Amino acid sequence: MVAELGNFALILALCLALAQSVLPLVGAQLGNARLMRTGRFLATGQFVFLSLSLAVLTWAFVVDDFTVRYVASHSSLTQPLIYKVTAVWGGHEGSLLLWVFTLGAWGAAVAYFSQSLPREMLARVLAVLGMVCVGFIAFTIFTSNPFERIVPGPMNGRGMNPLLQDPGMILHPPLLYMGYVGMAVVFAFAMAALLGGRLDAAWARWSRPWTTVAWVFLTLGIAVGSWWAYYELGWGGWWFWDPVENASFLPWLTATALIHSLAVTEKRGGFKVWTLMLAIITFALTILGAFIVRSGVITSVHAFATDPERGVFILGMLTLTLLGSLTVYAWRAPKVGLGGAFGWYSRESLLLANNVLLTVACTAVFIGTLYPLALDAFGLGKISVGPPYFDAVFAPVMLPLLLLVGLGPSVLWKQANPGETFRQLRWVLAVSVLAGGLWPLTLGAWRPMTALSLMLAVWIVLTAVLDMHKRMGSARQPLPARLRKVMRPSFLGMHLAHIGLALIVVAIAMVNTYEVERDVRMQPGQSASAAGFDFTLLRMETVRGPNWDADQAVVEVQRNGRLVATLLPQRRYYDTHAEMPMNQASLHRSSTRDVYVSLGERLVGDAWSFRLYYKPYMFWMWSGAILLSLGGLLAACDKRYRLARNRVVRPQRRPDEIIAQAQEVAG
Repeated sequence: MVAELGNFALILALCLALAQSVLPLVGAQLGNARLMRTGRFLATGQFVFLSLSLAVLTWAFVVDDFTVRYVASHSSLTQPLIYKVTAVWGGHEGSLLLWVFTLGAWGAAVAYFSQSLPREMLARVLAVLGMVCVGFIAFTIFTSNPFERIVPGPMNGRGMNPLLQDPGMILHPPLLYMGYVGMAVVFAFAMAALLGGRLDAAWARWSRPWTTVAWVFLTLGIAVGSWWAYYELGWGGWWFWDPVENASFLPWLTATALIHSLAVTEKRGGFKVWTLMLAIITFALTILGAFIVRSGVITSVHAFATDPERGVFILGMLTLTLLGSLTVYAWRAPKVGLGGAFGWYSRESLLLANNVLLTVACTAVFIGTLYPLALDAFGLGKISVGPPYFDAVFAPVMLPLLLLVGLGPSVLWKQANPGETFRQLRWVLAVSVLAGGLWPLTLGAWRPMTALSLMLAVWIVLTAVLDMHKRMGSARQPLPARLRKVMRPSFLGMHLAHIGLALIVVAIAMVNTYEVERDVRMQPGQSASAAGFDFTLLRMETVRGPNWDADQAVVEVQRNGRLVATLLPQRRYYDTHAEMPMNQASLHRSSTRDVYVSLGERLVGDAWSFRLYYKPYMFWMWSGAILLSLGGLLAACDKRYRLARNRVVRPQRRPDEIIAQAQEVAG
């Protein structure tokens, strides 16, 4: 009966979501405070029932209840407990339950932390979130129910896919879903603002922290997935332009543009229409990502489902979302206005250029991802669009964007002087050019694209340092007072994020130019070399894990006669998937390089195939991702985004109301 309890809780959550999508909206329209307050209680209740449903499914995995079809398909008696828990989201049905649970968590967070918003605004936000919940919970119940029974159940389950039995599975999906689903909150704020006609700076200020926090989770989810792919399976890569990787990258690009656009809307009252459109597009891209993963249109290690009917359901949700939101947008957006004017050279114009470049990059990735799928769907043939296309179209867009990242914070709002900017930054530019030109020579080869990328990375870091130094003011002031000027979370967070991006650029430039990869054949006692490192196979041994056996190589790595590390790559054979051997690579990391060994197949006699890697500056990749996320988190914590509970937020009057009141007084 435990599984039936989880299913019943899911049905109750759907009922509450239906009520949440109607009652607060009606209350906001009629000015009924009691109906508006129901949104908070319904969102909280929905989260409680979704939590219960997820807990029940988790318990079914822990106690090996193989009468639940989903448990039997993704767990086994010998599977370690940690992977029994992570198997909850290791397949389509369970991952979708995690999705709706995360959606309920975001709704409860909005209900709790936004109580000081105007009642009408909060009611509309929660109503829109309720509508989104209705779609995804209904999808879970009617097409992807994780609580289906099989009677009698098998004695043992099939076990989780060996690809997923990895620590990365613990963090990657939950973080990614928090980012994906968080974009629904951004969408809800945009739609609530459109429905209520509240499209001023206050709306942007309320939206920014939610947008930034969702972006941080999405960034961390992508980074953890990249790190997982890098060390797992011996792939040796950190990004493959896989369609599902792109599905998470597309909303990340538009969300990045949205964060910067919201800054202009909040501070200068500009970009209002564009900001609303970005919010709609970002959420639509998250639904598109769900379609790519769950529709069966691709075959990938990331894909969950192969049932086209599920894809039709998600496609219908995407269509309804776009039709509904764009209809409201067309109705309300013309009344918004374009906002304040600004000069051709100003911070607003640079942020606009930043948005355009990010949108162009998103469009290029979108076309490369969807075009082959569309051709296949319409029976027009099969083509493959791989890294050469994406590298060719993405890099030229990113290079000018990196220039703007460093330049933007140094330029004044509304109107700036290009000559004054050049005077302030001329030495920074000179040092950046010099550093970018000389740095590649330290690794023995000079390439123009590498030098340009490193120059732009140094440019971003130096402009950030200069801006913080300027903010600190005169050296005659006490140091604590000067430091307080740069410790404002939004200011410090912006520059930390930019510096993190610079570190990632350095890692990409270095690894793409100077990495070394060798496929070699070794038997015990033999050695091979790569990038100045000597790899010696000492012996082969057999080891036993909790639910697998493995052939393990003991490889000694030396450089210039000195021991660097002893690496232990494995080839694992899982009890329930013996036909699917898995490679477990072994790495030795340092601040400027990774040495990486992957064990392949057994050859004739005692010989084995190995893949040897030298990866420069990969530590900077992960450090940059952490700084990028930390910067976003700091920006979201700025105190100006926190409304006091006892503060009354008065709606701004429209210009026609002000004129009418002035005429009445004059009369």
